[in-house]
Amino acid sequence: MLGAIAGDIIGSRFEHARIKTKDFELFNRQSVFTDDTVHTIAIADSLLNKIPYQKKLHEYFHYYPNAGYGSRFRRWARSPQPRPYGSFGNGSAMRVSPVAWYYEKLEEVMEEALHSAEMTHNHPEGIRGAQAVAAAIYLARKGSGKGEIKSYVEDQFGYDLSSNINIIRQDYGFEVSCQASVPQAIISFLESTDFEDAVRNAVSLGGDSDTLACMAGGIAEAYYGEVPQRIAAETIKRLDERLNAVLSAFEY
Repeated sequence: MLGAIAGDIIGSRFEHARIKTKDFELFNRQSVFTDDTVHTIAIADSLLNKIPYQKKLHEYFHYYPNAGYGSRFRRWARSPQPRPYGSFGNGSAMRVSPVAWYYEKLEEVMEEALHSAEMTHNHPEGIRGAQAVAAAIYLARKGSGKGEIKSYVEDQFGYDLSSNINIIRQDYGFEVSCQASVPQAIISFLESTDFEDAVRNAVSLGGDSDTLACMAGGIAEAYYGEVPQRIAAETIKRLDERLNAVLSAFEY
């Protein structure tokens, strides 16, 4: 989960100042957590305390009302009787990493990824994106190779992972749908040489950088075994006491 949060923070300052290069400073004073981190921690809190996902997402929205949420999620979070709004945006996929770490069977991960998505993102593409990212993280942490992860995601979810970063980067723009960002995030991981490289790949596409890096970082942490200490330290110091407390409880 720390890898997803690190990706969010590293990518945050490029969301509205997109770049097409891997050559950039990982952190500066503009590097902050966004709704990707808030939602991820909310899901982790829900799992730790066995409180419904919906309740925790509501709660964390009110803790952090200015974290950069989409307009439809804002309406959902402010509604006294929130209902799913048919979204296929990548919000379902960016928040799913705790599910992939919490459960020990792939079937459980798939079921809970669906539940973590469907309260808002009940469109089939929204659910598919969440399940694909969760599956990639789960398989990575269980020791599957990149070829196995690629094949599973392609076979089970129908994503085409045959392109490469250099080709995608040429004409990729700001995309927030699962179907136009989840495959690109997974490819960013598949082509990486280490955790940092996965995040740099994702940011360099020039798209929804914080969310792309959040998804790629979540998979990369599971595959490479850890977030490098210098990146972890810079990430943790940008979280407040509440977020760090949940992160620590979940990871340890």
